Amino acid sequence: MLATGGMLIGFAPIFVKWSYLSPSAISFWRMFLAIPFLVSFNFLINKKILFRVKDKKTILYTAIASIAFTTDLTLWHYSMDITSVSNATIIVNSAPIFVALLAYLVFKEKPQKGFIFSFLITFIGIFGLIIFSNNYANGKLLGDILCMVAAIWYAVYLLIISKLGKETPLNIIFYTTFFCCLFSLVTMSFSSGLNLPQSNFEWVNLLLMAFLCQFGGQFLITFGIGNISASSGSIGLLMQPLTATILAAFIFSEILNLIQIIFVFITLLGIYLARAGLSEN
Repeated sequence: MLATGGMLIGFAPIFVKWSYLSPSAISFWRMFLAIPFLVSFNFLINKKILFRVKDKKTILYTAIASIAFTTDLTLWHYSMDITSVSNATIIVNSAPIFVALLAYLVFKEKPQKGFIFSFLITFIGIFGLIIFSNNYANGKLLGDILCMVAAIWYAVYLLIISKLGKETPLNIIFYTTFFCCLFSLVTMSFSSGLNLPQSNFEWVNLLLMAFLCQFGGQFLITFGIGNISASSGSIGLLMQPLTATILAAFIFSEILNLIQIIFVFITLLGIYLARAGLSEN
């Protein structure tokens, strides 16, 4: 379930690339269209429409986390117009490194053993991807920088969500989706106005992203990660950047050269070690 969820979320950058809407509009429609699926699933499983949390503070925390997640998605969506899908997805998935740093700075949680090692491996891989990327003939370094900033915001989101362990996965997903929808609506209104899909293809594209990525992928990951070992979970989550990289090669002809492939695997190794360490904590 975890690996399948990671694979489904790996389709997200493909749907983003296919969309003609603004970055914030893509975030809004992804969340808005996922809400009916979440409500229907809640009714099917729990025989109720309302999502009742165990602690009312959960709603506040998910709202704060959603600000970070909305910022992450908007930056990530924008970056894919000026860098490759593989770079964008792999760099954003370096978030576990920043989770460990933020946990130490905010909650004084000591990083796991080997953190420095995983940190160095991850960023050696990332800098290798940046230096040897095919996308900088026109000076598109900004895209990868935005991905790094997005990864920090994604880490803030993950760190807050990790503190809601007593809450059910479905409730967490619903409220983060709901608040991300509201925050994306605000940013969309200020940046580009109310963007409506203008074609059947755009509607289908956004609907698939909402169903496969936000509803299916997020639920499978949230449910599956609590039922397997840390190392297995870390491997399963690597399906996201791997899926995105493979799909981008076939669909957008973003073919990696040998040096890039080496740095991809170096980065994925560092991310794997960081995720495994965080899960064991």
